[in-house]
Amino acid sequence: MKKIFLHLALFLSFVTCCAQTADYSVAGIPSELKENANAVVRLRQRDVKIGSRKSVVTISKNVVTVFNELGISHAGATKYFDNSTRIKSIEAIILNADGKEIKKIKRKDFLESSVSQGLISDGRVLYLNFTPTEYPFTIIFQSETESSNTAFLREWDAIEHPNESVEKSIVTVSSLPSLGLKYKEFNTKGNTNIIKQDISNGVSFSATNLSAVKNEEYSPEMTSFIPQVLFGLENFNLEGVDGNASTWKDFGTWMYSNLLNGTDEISIETQAKIKSLVGTEKDPVKIAKIVYQYVQRKTRYISIQLGIGGWKPMLAKDVDRLGYGDCKALTNYMRALLKVVGIPSYYTVVYGDTQRRDILQDFVSMQGNHVILALPVNGKMYWLECTNQNTPFAFQGKFTDNRLALLVKPEGGEIVRTHEYVANENTQITKGNLILDESGNFSGSVFIKSKGTQYDNKVGNSKKSTVDLNKFYKQYFSHINNLKLNKINFSDDREEVEFSEEVALEASQYANKSGDRLIFALNAFNPYSSVPARYRTRMNPFEISRGFYDYDEITIDLPQGFAIEAKPENFELKDKFGDYKTEYVILNENQILYKRTYQMNSGFFDKSEYESFRKFREQIAKSDNAKIVLVKKL
Repeated sequence: MKKIFLHLALFLSFVTCCAQTADYSVAGIPSELKENANAVVRLRQRDVKIGSRKSVVTISKNVVTVFNELGISHAGATKYFDNSTRIKSIEAIILNADGKEIKKIKRKDFLESSVSQGLISDGRVLYLNFTPTEYPFTIIFQSETESSNTAFLREWDAIEHPNESVEKSIVTVSSLPSLGLKYKEFNTKGNTNIIKQDISNGVSFSATNLSAVKNEEYSPEMTSFIPQVLFGLENFNLEGVDGNASTWKDFGTWMYSNLLNGTDEISIETQAKIKSLVGTEKDPVKIAKIVYQYVQRKTRYISIQLGIGGWKPMLAKDVDRLGYGDCKALTNYMRALLKVVGIPSYYTVVYGDTQRRDILQDFVSMQGNHVILALPVNGKMYWLECTNQNTPFAFQGKFTDNRLALLVKPEGGEIVRTHEYVANENTQITKGNLILDESGNFSGSVFIKSKGTQYDNKVGNSKKSTVDLNKFYKQYFSHINNLKLNKINFSDDREEVEFSEEVALEASQYANKSGDRLIFALNAFNPYSSVPARYRTRMNPFEISRGFYDYDEITIDLPQGFAIEAKPENFELKDKFGDYKTEYVILNENQILYKRTYQMNSGFFDKSEYESFRKFREQIAKSDNAKIVLVKKL
């Protein structure tokens, strides 16, 4: 027994000694890791032990050197807890640039806050209460948490933030064999900085000496090219409910049976009301539209994340009575009302964000952060966003478009893709006129009609104040000096999903006057002036996330007594990135018609093609700024 205690004492002494002598001075950071870095992760270690279906313990240690204010968030000195997750220990130590301790922060010194801003939740966070007086400094942040929910196992990202370099990052996950631990690697193959090691009942991954990833224009989500590992269990627990994630079919069956079944009951009075509204209509799409508009008028969105309520929708009859719910509740309510009139629809889990993210088809687990409704009619799928009172029927927009989602049916789950708005659906048609006088001033009007994701970009203008609208259009037409807005009218056609803008405007000295000549750009209303940044060495791949199609047709009335001395030539450009074309048609001696077509194609491209893309955009910017020269007749 004495020998055991002696060995234990020596071991603890060794651990303490190592902790005290670890070199966390800034001078100890390799110079290549300081480049482009707001912070350097000296050590990011996470040990995850799943002791049972209802117990996961996570021990974390982050040692992060912070170079500036932008790097503070890289320390990750925040811990979430709720009724299912408790923080067993938490502390932080602050070191100066030389690696010497200047402050120790115990649990009682952390601040606590609710996460319930704009939602109903039992979630809270403890966060570090520290304001640095100088940079650089180092934070050692350690914590231990335990949760009864094993449905979600945090992924491991070798680098978690842009402009963050990593000296060492380690994750170890172990589990009871009966729970079926699984993992999936991304972007690790052939990367010598990443080491995988099998351990007893688990696996470990480590990364060393990873340089910071810069923010570069058109960079895709970091997870598309940074080493990452996802973790999950075949057999898990979610808020006291046991689940299975062997296949998407099985997982969908579990979701339907445990989260949806029995939640779609509707009162007799509401059933009668819905049937009365539908009347004799037989077309399933028209029926769904009637019900959708009823839901929009009757309900409002409020987020609810209490226990199983964070994943299980509240009862449809309660939504009917209260008039509110979260995405799950409102989607389920719509599903229940459609069921009343004999229209089948499916609760669908998706990642909602303007940055597209798929439910992973080959990794069955709890995924997604949003719910929408799928309405299958005659081989076509209509997607209904049930949380917004103003969204047109079956319009998704950029929040849920073109991504893999989980369809939840009574007979099981199915992975499907939501609607992709291709380039010629994302249209902006601009038509207008411009009248130029002999002093170079102009007056005119422009009519803009937008559809698809371009509708999504513009429709919010209808809710803006006069002051904000003036700001928007002065920014939109920022290339026009001395701009004055005379009239702004909107039309939001939710049936055709078209947003129309009519703007009357004028500007003094639009044309530059040089002696007897007037010089001005013919593309007055929709020029692309920005060119993607040039990089000496491009580090990241790049992505054009959504394509679009613009068509412009502007009639320009030239001032009396002037003739065209020089004008641009018609121009056409074709590339994998898109097509561009301009035409200059002289209608008569006092009038010219400017026509422009620009289609941008979506795609994911290797970094080696970035310079070609930049030159493509550079040629468009040059053409969009092409000028005409008028000379006064003798």
